[in-house]
Amino acid sequence: MAVDLRNEMVDLRRNLLAMGAMVEQRVTRVIEVMIDGDLQLAEVVRAGDAEVDQMELDLEATCMRLLALAQPVAGDLRLILAVIRISNELERIADLARGIAKKLIKLGATDGPPLPPAMIDLAFASRTMLSDVLAAMSNEDASLCRQVRRADQRVDDLHKEVLHWARQEIPRDVTTSGQTIEMLTIAQRFERIADMTTNIAEDVIFLVEGRIVRHAPDA
Repeated sequence: MAVDLRNEMVDLRRNLLAMGAMVEQRVTRVIEVMIDGDLQLAEVVRAGDAEVDQMELDLEATCMRLLALAQPVAGDLRLILAVIRISNELERIADLARGIAKKLIKLGATDGPPLPPAMIDLAFASRTMLSDVLAAMSNEDASLCRQVRRADQRVDDLHKEVLHWARQEIPRDVTTSGQTIEMLTIAQRFERIADMTTNIAEDVIFLVEGRIVRHAPDA
């Protein structure tokens, strides 16, 4: 079976970016729920997982077919390998957004403490990293990917601030300790979104430069 590799590569990149845009929208929506308390929007995020899952499966199937039939080399091979890894990370980020939506629905049914400012900052910092890495992927911008990698430290610091807040909040009002623990779980999931976004940045650097920079913080 003949394969038009040039057009296949264009479609593969386009479909990966479409998946990224959908996942970014889900993360944006859960942040809106955090701020505005729109539980109907949270239900939309919780229920909308199947489309992202199918996009990952379709991308993986395309990559496997191209590896088998087109024998890609150099940049084409790097793109296929990067798409397999990045689509998996995007699917996991979507799962985390869904988990956050479920936690927010649960919190919305109770009277707990207000969200600490560090939690809001953490959510926006994670979303900014995701937006930046998708832009870097679209433009094949390795420099922006390195900025994303450095930004992960800010997210880690904000996560520590939320942990510190929780240690003070639980003894202050034990009646809301359950809600505080749920907030900790949400913070942890945003921190994981940032970690996975960092992984994507490293995959984009591999795509652009052919260099593996995982476990090399200064690369």
